[in-house]
Amino acid sequence: MRAPDMATAPGKKPVHDERLTDISWLHRAMRRPELGAVGGLIVVILFFAATASATMFSVAGIMTVLRPAAELGIMSVTAALLMIGGEFDLSIGSMVAFAGLIFGVLLVNLHLPMILAVLGTLIMAGLFGALNGQLVIRTKLPSFIVTLAFLFILRGLSLVGLKLATGGNTILSGVAPAGKPGFADHLFSGDTLTGLFSWLTAHGMIATLPNGKPSVHGVPISVVWFVTITALATWVLLRTRFGNWIFASGGDANAARNSGVPVNRVKTILFVCTALSAALVAIITSLDTASTDALRGLQMEFEAIIAAVIGGCLLTGGYGSAIGAFFGALIFGTVEIGLTYTNFDSDWFQVFLGAMLLIAVMFNNAVRRRVTGER
Repeated sequence: MRAPDMATAPGKKPVHDERLTDISWLHRAMRRPELGAVGGLIVVILFFAATASATMFSVAGIMTVLRPAAELGIMSVTAALLMIGGEFDLSIGSMVAFAGLIFGVLLVNLHLPMILAVLGTLIMAGLFGALNGQLVIRTKLPSFIVTLAFLFILRGLSLVGLKLATGGNTILSGVAPAGKPGFADHLFSGDTLTGLFSWLTAHGMIATLPNGKPSVHGVPISVVWFVTITALATWVLLRTRFGNWIFASGGDANAARNSGVPVNRVKTILFVCTALSAALVAIITSLDTASTDALRGLQMEFEAIIAAVIGGCLLTGGYGSAIGAFFGALIFGTVEIGLTYTNFDSDWFQVFLGAMLLIAVMFNNAVRRRVTGER
């Protein structure tokens, strides 16, 4: 005869299983890493709605805001994944300049087809990302130190390489598709949905320029990449085993290893992803401006990390959100461009960076303590 269960035995109070407790929607929302970023974006939009000119919220104004937000966001999302995995990459800003150098040389100096220039650039960036990861793993040095060193190494290589490629200049011009545009050109340059925007212009929904052409030709390709990478990263984090490995590696690497998680492989892949995202930004910006220079991507490594932190990533790893980094990048783009629509000096943007970082860290710590009960 089976012994009575302790939870229902006579004289015993039923044991309450906290796993069966109903959690309110507010408590669930408070647990979401991106809560602060969503609230911050709402505040920023309300601020500019009250202080900026109405043109900021026109279709042309919105696209102007989205372009820099998307370029930063592509890097912020992968930086967020790496931070969740417990590491930093301070070299991604310099990687934008270095990858731009490689792409420009392959396209302009060596006259390679677009697809080969893109592949060569991505391969080179991926190798440097893997090198960063392996150095962190094998030397056991903090990733902050290793990638800080590569911040200077890659920036220096960009300066030296551009001078060699151009005969003394630090700007390489003529970076544009050669001949008839092909499939690869449309993937990395120009706008999408141009037919839709032409239709909207014809029906008076989008303003026209004095020559009669649409003020906005379409959605920048960087925005499409931004949304796609965010969606992919979110799916990986929330729906795949590799996503669980990322959280485990950043939460407690030793415990993750003991549980069979290939921590070293996970971290190396994440370093490769951050380098590839920087190379993608380099390719897109080089084609948009038809040039590349040694200062491309300056300080973007810090902006990407700040966007990830605003989006809910903890500096200690193991917690964060790709969607949060998405909103963090949107905040950056809105403020950076929005200030030009107001009477405020654009130099206030630097003040905003520091203030948002401090506020985000304090907010994230407060939320973590409230949810976990930590004092």
